[in-house]
Amino acid sequence: MAVVESAQRKRAASLEELRQAERLVVHLEGHTICLLADSGEVYAVDNRCPHMGFPLHRGSVSDGILTCHWHHARFDLCTGGTFDEWADDLRRFPVEVEGDDVYVDLRLPGDPVAHQRQRLYDGLRRNIPLVLAKAAIAVAEADPSGVDAFRAGLEFGTLRRGGGWFRGLTTLTCLMNLVPRLDRAERAAALYHGLADVASDSAMEPPRFPLDPLPGEVDPKRLGRWFRGFIEVRDADGGERAIVSAVRSGASPQELADMLFAAATDHRYLDGGHTLDFVNKALEALDTAGWERAEAVLASLSPQLAFAERMEEANSWRHPIDLVALLEAAFEELPDALAGRGAWSDRAGLVQVVLNGEPQEILDALLGALRGGATEVELASAVSFAAATRIARFPTSNEFGDWDTALHTFTFANAVEQGLRRSPSPELVRGVLDAAMSVHLDRFLNVPAARLPEPEGDALLSDLPDLLDGQQHVDEAGQLVASYLAVGDPEALIAALGACLLREDRNFHTIQCVEAAVRQHELLRGTEEAGLPLIAAARYLAAHAPTARAQRQTYEIARRLHRGEKVYEDAEVPAP
Repeated sequence: MAVVESAQRKRAASLEELRQAERLVVHLEGHTICLLADSGEVYAVDNRCPHMGFPLHRGSVSDGILTCHWHHARFDLCTGGTFDEWADDLRRFPVEVEGDDVYVDLRLPGDPVAHQRQRLYDGLRRNIPLVLAKAAIAVAEADPSGVDAFRAGLEFGTLRRGGGWFRGLTTLTCLMNLVPRLDRAERAAALYHGLADVASDSAMEPPRFPLDPLPGEVDPKRLGRWFRGFIEVRDADGGERAIVSAVRSGASPQELADMLFAAATDHRYLDGGHTLDFVNKALEALDTAGWERAEAVLASLSPQLAFAERMEEANSWRHPIDLVALLEAAFEELPDALAGRGAWSDRAGLVQVVLNGEPQEILDALLGALRGGATEVELASAVSFAAATRIARFPTSNEFGDWDTALHTFTFANAVEQGLRRSPSPELVRGVLDAAMSVHLDRFLNVPAARLPEPEGDALLSDLPDLLDGQQHVDEAGQLVASYLAVGDPEALIAALGACLLREDRNFHTIQCVEAAVRQHELLRGTEEAGLPLIAAARYLAAHAPTARAQRQTYEIARRLHRGEKVYEDAEVPAP
């Protein structure tokens, strides 16, 4: 009686032929399958090694273990399970032998997306970039918003990194903010870069052991005072328990933001501006991932706030002019200045004072703008624009490392502005004044100032990647952006800058710069100032390109494997 094939069950080979050859490669319904006869059993597995696609028929079998001969990944033939987590489990096809006929079942086992979510965690735990790239592509394909993968990285980073919120989680949040602005083909690459930085930043770190909240509800305002007190004396544990207690007691997102921003501005320009930017990014992460995660995410900020360097401890903020003393005097005037309400219109004048004035002159201008009716956000926006101008006019005659000095001021100023847009508070306004003092300290980075580019004829976005293939095409990149913005679509330019950013090996500061510049551009859209932040971003990116692009190579391998491309299979199957 003839055996009938089904849609999933297909005849693969003759049993006698397989026993004589010991292994055969067959092609069924788009699958390339390796049949193996070992110790009287018949096995069918995907012929592509799940690590990098090398043909497994070239491997060897010993005692039920199949070993790939390229990177020596090992697989249990009975289950397909791997002994090497970087390789992934091997797909195994159920086999039935009827007479001299070998049949294989082609039905897809389990949920492939759920498997890739688990692999994402495997890659994060073990810091395996290729695993993360494969998982990011698969999970982003199932959820094009990227939120699913982002939540996984956020959860892992906040609970795994003993030192709390740091570079990796900031990178992930910056790139997640850029995801909706990228071409669809680049979104998984952005998630991969962010997830890989979380894994790298957490590697070799002790795990976090979260503290429980206080037993019972406590007034959030009191907890806010306690939190600032704990941070003041560098008590990270006390700070963590206060913040998780505030979350559990029902503090609103605005109340929580005020607690954190107040502590972040009780001292000057913490950790070179990074700390306040980290606070802002954690809040933005919750906006995306959901505030039900606030307890774990915000608790991770306490070590950064408690142990950050305070710029009143730094010589540059004390000599030759004691900026800290000037700031403290200005802070005493803030309550009166903030009472001013009315129409304020001298933004351009204030920007010039911040860029060119002396410290006391700058502080007087800021307080005067508030008294003249400027809102907290308007004040912060002017300082952010001044900080972006430092990068847009940064001359390449400076020492290369000074790019980061200007960058830190810009990302700090942007974070203060985003915080004030979220929740304007007198405490956070202190950060605007801090940012203005940092812009002042960076003044020599614009001596002599590079010329701001003017539009010059047509500019093609397709020229930007070629431009960034050469070193230090800083002014040329700025010129291209200025010319393109005169006639082109800013959204297309942002997508192009993002694609160029993702070609390069991860650079924390470059990612920060591009993300902050995009945010500032969007806030200024429709004004004559809107192009300057993107000019700044292009110049900064050009200064830091090209890199070896090794991380992009890893991502491209993962993408080719995901597409099912025959990366390493032979055109014709050789005899064993």
